[in-house]
Amino acid sequence: MTSSPMKKLYKPFLITSLVLVYLVIAAGSVVRMTGSGMGCPDWPKCFGYFIPPTERAQLDWKPNHFYKNGQVIIVDESLRVAATDFVSSLNYEESNWKPYTKHDYAIFNPTHTWIEFINRLLGALAGLATLILLITAFGKLKTDPIAPIGSAFVVLGMGFQGWLGKTVVDSNLLPFKITIHMGMALLIVLVLIYLLSREQKTEAQYNYITRFQGLAVIAIILSLIQIGMGTQVRQYVDGQMHQYNLTQASQWLLNPPSLFYFHRSFSILVLLVHAYWGYLFIKTNHIPSVFKGIVILVGLEILTGIWMAYFDFPFSSQPLHLVLASLLFGAQSFLLFIIKGKS
Repeated sequence: MTSSPMKKLYKPFLITSLVLVYLVIAAGSVVRMTGSGMGCPDWPKCFGYFIPPTERAQLDWKPNHFYKNGQVIIVDESLRVAATDFVSSLNYEESNWKPYTKHDYAIFNPTHTWIEFINRLLGALAGLATLILLITAFGKLKTDPIAPIGSAFVVLGMGFQGWLGKTVVDSNLLPFKITIHMGMALLIVLVLIYLLSREQKTEAQYNYITRFQGLAVIAIILSLIQIGMGTQVRQYVDGQMHQYNLTQASQWLLNPPSLFYFHRSFSILVLLVHAYWGYLFIKTNHIPSVFKGIVILVGLEILTGIWMAYFDFPFSSQPLHLVLASLLFGAQSFLLFIIKGKS
């Protein structure tokens, strides 16, 4: 493949990578909302399978059955892993199996399993897209060396993200590891957004708004603080979900921590900053189209927060809230990079 065709493929795969990463963020939020994080208790396989089981019987020990090395069964409510390839005899023999030592979670729920599997599948597709992105970026090596450098960082970041996913499962979903996992996803989004901003033909009017860089940085910092607080509130909600189960959403915000109220009130500050930013744009007689999208995202983010808090977490409200926050961060970053590029 010559460099010219690779150059032409670079931007499409850049956009594809960004879309897939956002889909992974959305899928991860659905996993968390439905309590499906341990739907596949091992990694990278799922109960020792590349394609996960669909019914509990597939995880029962069977006589005269061929088991592959690493295949998983459930015995006495604990996981057992085949120590090697073998054919089982008429009686269960413990010597053919080794206990799974990463954690003691051994529950099979087909819905949770397939939700988690789809999340992992999207992650694999996103990883493949970023790898192709890196290959196409080498076609721009001479004219734009930042493209392959940034793409290489994204590929490494996706690999690190996969490893983080493994540690999350191995830890049986420790909250702080989930938060780190989310932070890494936003960093990958940031780099992809930066690479995309370098491909855009900017409007001439941006020359008049370069003085807004500081305000753009403030808006992004506020959004990151808000996302950070949101992840902490989400950790509290996760605990409530385990205590009251998924059918008692009205109990999830009983006696919430003070951080919840600060997170809720902080959204007013975010709204005011963007309102002032919009006022300055209006004074220039030019409102960038991406800023219009930012205003819509801020409004929707606040509305979904109200929707969750006052209507007992309707289905899809949590993933939507997180995805909107991620999109807002991406749009703010994009506008900052565009403004900075015109300065």
